[in-house]
Amino acid sequence: MKKIICVILALMLGACSTKQVIVKPLYFTLETLPIMDGSTVTIPLDEALVATLTEKTIEEVRPYILHSKTHQAYMNLIEGKAQLIFVTSPSEEEIQAAKTAKVDLEIIPITAEAFVFLVNKDNPIESLTLEQVRKIYTGEISNWKEVGGDDVSIRALQRPVNSGSQTGFLDLVMGDLSPMEAPQSWILDYMEGLIASVAQYDNAPDAIGYSFYYYVTDMEYNPNVKIIKINGIEANSANVTKASYPICTAYYAVFRKTETVDSPVRKIVDYILSEQGQQLMENAGYVKIK
Repeated sequence: MKKIICVILALMLGACSTKQVIVKPLYFTLETLPIMDGSTVTIPLDEALVATLTEKTIEEVRPYILHSKTHQAYMNLIEGKAQLIFVTSPSEEEIQAAKTAKVDLEIIPITAEAFVFLVNKDNPIESLTLEQVRKIYTGEISNWKEVGGDDVSIRALQRPVNSGSQTGFLDLVMGDLSPMEAPQSWILDYMEGLIASVAQYDNAPDAIGYSFYYYVTDMEYNPNVKIIKINGIEANSANVTKASYPICTAYYAVFRKTETVDSPVRKIVDYILSEQGQQLMENAGYVKIK
């Protein structure tokens, strides 16, 4: 399933580069909008979208943008409590939940994104290979000196199962490998907690963690944290757009395949993929699909 999603993403990115979708302007009231949900990292996306579609300010619509986080958003969609969600790719558990409920999901990439690794700003390491990252998280590499750093044990932080970043970590980075069993104190419930833990300096900058590029640079910027290069390539908007950064992904609009061709849900997704919609995504700080 994950390979299929990656193929769909690659095909859509290629299609979007040759033909830009143009749609007529849409208008909704807050009462006529479909029920939308999503990840924490897509809240600004949803705020900008709803403000535009309702011709209101972001401040006016902000109280109505209530995202349940990735896993619950998927479950709400599967259970019919939401009609359109903005999320990272589904976990195996979420895919199975949809199959069990006999719900077919349509998964459409709407913005480009990168999966990034973070260390303390005082860590001398500037770049790791993808293979080194994998070995750190399987426990094969346990000291920073093994990758050219100081003689300091590595504290490899993780997120809980079914969080969007953990699903991304397992799918995009680990693949068939299983991460080592980490102490409970190394598994952070909230992304802001992981970033704060990486930023913390207790005599040695020992931690490494992961997140999505947009979250680290726009939502939870911390000057005591730096994004390291992977295979010598920096994560930035240009490298994400042209997919030269090694761990590229996307944010997705996900809905039930039973949505009719002219349904409000499909019209909103078409708008997001239009020239106007992609500019709106970029204005909100995301990387548009080229």
